[in-house]
Amino acid sequence: MKLKQLSAELARTQELIERHASKFGLTFFKTVFEMVDYKQMNALAAYAGFPTRYPHYRFGMEYQQLSKSYEYGLSKIYEMVINNDPTYAYLLEGNTILDQKLVMAHVYGHADFFLNNMYFSHTNRKMMDEMANHATRIRRYQERHGVEQVERFLDACLSVEDLIDPGAVFDPARRPDPTDVEDDASADNDARMPAKEYLDRYVNPPDYLEEQRKRQEELQAADKRFPPSPERDILGFMMEHAPLENWERDILSIIREEAYYFLPQRQSKVMNEGWASYWHSQIMTTRVLNDSEVVDYADHHSGTVATQPGRLNPYKLGLELFRDIERRWDRGQFGPEWETCEDMHERNNWNRELGLGREKIYEVRRIHCDATFLDEFLTPEFCTEQKLFVNKESGRHRKKLVPSHEFDEIKQALLFQFTNGGRPVVELIDANFGNRGELLMAHRPVGVELRWDWAKEVLQNLVRIWRRPVALETVRGDKPVRLAHDGTNESETVLDQASTAKAS
Repeated sequence: MKLKQLSAELARTQELIERHASKFGLTFFKTVFEMVDYKQMNALAAYAGFPTRYPHYRFGMEYQQLSKSYEYGLSKIYEMVINNDPTYAYLLEGNTILDQKLVMAHVYGHADFFLNNMYFSHTNRKMMDEMANHATRIRRYQERHGVEQVERFLDACLSVEDLIDPGAVFDPARRPDPTDVEDDASADNDARMPAKEYLDRYVNPPDYLEEQRKRQEELQAADKRFPPSPERDILGFMMEHAPLENWERDILSIIREEAYYFLPQRQSKVMNEGWASYWHSQIMTTRVLNDSEVVDYADHHSGTVATQPGRLNPYKLGLELFRDIERRWDRGQFGPEWETCEDMHERNNWNRELGLGREKIYEVRRIHCDATFLDEFLTPEFCTEQKLFVNKESGRHRKKLVPSHEFDEIKQALLFQFTNGGRPVVELIDANFGNRGELLMAHRPVGVELRWDWAKEVLQNLVRIWRRPVALETVRGDKPVRLAHDGTNESETVLDQASTAKAS
């Protein structure tokens, strides 16, 4: 894909915006802008921003969808920026100079977030080269083993690419050492209390000894469980233990590596877009705009942060919450004194003139993701000001949805939506379920619920990788159920509470 360099005018504009961004305290890798037409932009978007990806039909399907949406006037991609060193960003050919200024300012906000947010700290900063390497390896496997065979295995891997552990990036050694197991000889200790022979049956009654023996057997069984504790990184576990050929294991490692690279973008959509919108607004309105551009800028900016009924705009939510944090810390509206104040007049006029807002939002940008961002800084006053609400079922008419403005319900709905980057939480419980080498997983009902049609297809694809039957325990309605697939047939079994998987 041959890309165009910036014109002299746009190159000067970039220098100006970069200089102002630096003066505001933003830091970033060298940022490279390239000009593309709408076909190239759609192709890049289909490849998640990278010029080269491995061959797979899903990229073609994504390109067709984006192209049709552009041609029918339903959507238009103005910019794209890649977390890389150097940071690459693309501008759409034919946009006005005002649009290009706004996009550049927005990109520098993203570039600062990529470099400084701790959730991006583990990511490969040379991913542009790594993606090209992945493409070469998979093309080589297609030449050796056939396009269809490799593509079928890719399909299976891509359907489970979200089954990774978001916390593992901060603790690579999370998996326990399999050699760190107590000697079986410890089972001989039956917890018998020392006593003289004629007192033994009183000090160590048979019922007590039998109870201790069973408890010891349960502990030994737990020690031998495989894996010994619930495992979130199911892709990593299968890489180590599934009976795969070398080329299959390598493809699975590629999908897993890319999944971890894209993970923080899912975890910080609201913050990332809010931060970039905050800074494009600051840079444009205080440093870059000339008088003739103000009205057009206001129109274009309002389009970016506009909300539609029933839909959440991450640009708007993130931007307004960063502004709210800055205002509160400037005025001192935090801490025990503020929290315990019940005088509404005093709260409305509270201003300690601390001026800590800018420092605080830089700190927030560094250490938070969407879930912690909303959990920590969402307030009832903010929800009221932004007119946030959540739909819930009416008490009288269970099928009728009515808006609720209760803060706890709004906050819970938002946190559920952003927990685990908006994906269901699934853990591997037992890789030798029933002592038959089968895979048993459990869905934790926190955050996004399962889609049943997708869950069944995912189980079928997991069978292709694990080569043995796979089961998933979850809750349907108010009943625990176990979905299972053996590679040919699927089944669904209602469970009693005693038979569900016990995670410790």
